[in-house]
Amino acid sequence: MASDSSSPQMVFDEPEVIMEDGQVYRNPTEVKMSQIVLPCHANHRTELSVGQLLKWMDSTACLSAERHAGCSCVTASVDDILFERTISVGQVVNIRAKVNRAFNTSMEVGVMVSCEDLYSNSHWKVCQAFATFVTRTTGTEKVHLKQLVPFTQREQVEYSVAAERRRMRLLHVDIMKDLLNSTTFQRSIDEDDGDGQDEEKEVSTEKTRVESVELVLPPHANHQVSTFGGQIMAWMENVATIAASRLCNAHATLRAIDMFHFRGPSQVGDRVILRAIVNNTFKNSMEVGVCAEAYMGEEPQRHINSAFMTFEVLDKDGSPRLLPPISPEPKDGKRRFQEAIARKKIRLDRKYIISCKHTEMPLSVPWDPSNQVYLSYNNVIALKMLAAKNKWVLSSKKNNVKLFTLEENQTLSFRVESEVNVPAARVFLLLSDLNRRPEWDKNYHRQCEPVVNVDEDDVIYRVVTRSVSAGGREQDFILLASRRAPCDRGDPHVIALRSVTLPTHPPTDCFTRGETLCAGFTIHQLSPSACRINYYNQTSPGVVPYIAADIAGLSSSFCSIFLSCHQFLMKNRTGSSESSSTAL
Repeated sequence: MASDSSSPQMVFDEPEVIMEDGQVYRNPTEVKMSQIVLPCHANHRTELSVGQLLKWMDSTACLSAERHAGCSCVTASVDDILFERTISVGQVVNIRAKVNRAFNTSMEVGVMVSCEDLYSNSHWKVCQAFATFVTRTTGTEKVHLKQLVPFTQREQVEYSVAAERRRMRLLHVDIMKDLLNSTTFQRSIDEDDGDGQDEEKEVSTEKTRVESVELVLPPHANHQVSTFGGQIMAWMENVATIAASRLCNAHATLRAIDMFHFRGPSQVGDRVILRAIVNNTFKNSMEVGVCAEAYMGEEPQRHINSAFMTFEVLDKDGSPRLLPPISPEPKDGKRRFQEAIARKKIRLDRKYIISCKHTEMPLSVPWDPSNQVYLSYNNVIALKMLAAKNKWVLSSKKNNVKLFTLEENQTLSFRVESEVNVPAARVFLLLSDLNRRPEWDKNYHRQCEPVVNVDEDDVIYRVVTRSVSAGGREQDFILLASRRAPCDRGDPHVIALRSVTLPTHPPTDCFTRGETLCAGFTIHQLSPSACRINYYNQTSPGVVPYIAADIAGLSSSFCSIFLSCHQFLMKNRTGSSESSSTAL
């Protein structure tokens, strides 16, 4: 994912953890690489070639994956990479990689790249990436990976959110298709076409077309004679840079690479054909599409990879230059032109929803079908990160219901914990149906109705709650509810809630519009017939009045609500597992 994401930043310089034997803990899958940038690694601006950096990143990540798997691994995909800074000749590149989570046959490897200036002793972040690796098998049987056991709090967070990142990767292609088929999106493109750009200043995309061939030699391959994924990426970056530079007759700087998947392997002896062309320009940036195909002898060409790279052209002051509009070729050129616009919108959605820190985001984010996946991702990740914090303070306890608080960065959060003799899966189905919450939560007794059934895991509700003051107006909330079943044994069930805005449900004078930044439930199975429930809420001004008296020790309403929830769950502990499956 892009750097600075709301998914937790990979921090390798977290405080040292001392184990029981007195040794400093180090992640067993962590691999480090340090390289001094020489002229042979640099471009004509004496900056490290991004292609070379990608090779180093891929090699480091692959060694980390193989350390965990105990066998050869290959790159399956790489998430978005945003390059924040450049690296000059003479500076040192430090790369650290570690496995965040292993699934059945694939694993996510996190890579952090930083730069070090030996003369000033300064350090800065360059980029981070999340890559997916799979084991390389010689037979037909797949290698099932051993599960990773997170040790530190940071590792626990990365382990938890890796499942959500995996879910978004699997939906990536569908997001693009849905947006291109959207009538609203097509209408916006037609309106842009009618703006009437100056055709005389348009540059034909044919001018930017590049084709090049590479012969895969032993130095380009790993110990299993398969071409390094990083080498393929480096060759693709080379032809993409040429295409981007041809547009303005000036050197282009790579700023970002979109998420991509390797479609097939390559090996020593292959001829790899690389094609690149500028798909579209957006004032100060351009998208270049690159395709890599391989063949050997007279066999047909096979598609290895496609990638989309964002470039800028900098002026002498280092600021992005204004780029000319392009004139796409008919048919395929027009299709690529429109798809580039769609990818730009997706990038902006990801940057706004995923890449922003929670403190920089408004409480309610506008919802629409095109950004739903990223809102859902952000919703679940925020709750998982809140649940992973370890500085919760027990404020009160009554009837085995515990209230914890957490003050951090001038934000107050609370957590309510209880156990119930009901199977975790059943509790998950009952609590994820907000239609039934008025049956046990007195704050929800006014109204709770679904307004948008997004999919089987996400629903948007309008909730009306009681007034917190005598004679005051009731509050209403527009809440996105996202639920996730466990990805692996030991994972909790998750029900995440956050406020969104809908044009069909604007604030009205009859209600005070409340907002929820982060709230929801985690449900951990204790035994086949019992579970532990945690409710979390990162408080906003509209939520504080409901819990303030409890936190101050002047009330125990939280206890009575949770006891009511307990009774509700016990009363409905049996029933069809499918009865609530359509609630979200």
